[in-house]
Amino acid sequence: MSTSGKVAVAGVAAAIVLFWTVGFWAGLLVLIGVPAAAYLLLDSSQRRRLRGISRKQIGR
Repeated sequence: MSTSGKVAVAGVAAAIVLFWTVGFWAGLLVLIGVPAAAYLLLDSSQRRRLRGISRKQIGR
């Protein structure tokens, strides 16, 4: 299995555990809020570079 496949499986497993332990809405808030906060913490040049990279190249 590829690295991105393993990350996807781990993400789904983490989401299921999170939904089960804290509830649907709180889990959804965490699953959307954490990546959004991480993106907002990036410098403007880092955001520009991240937007320029295709999805296939992010895992490199």
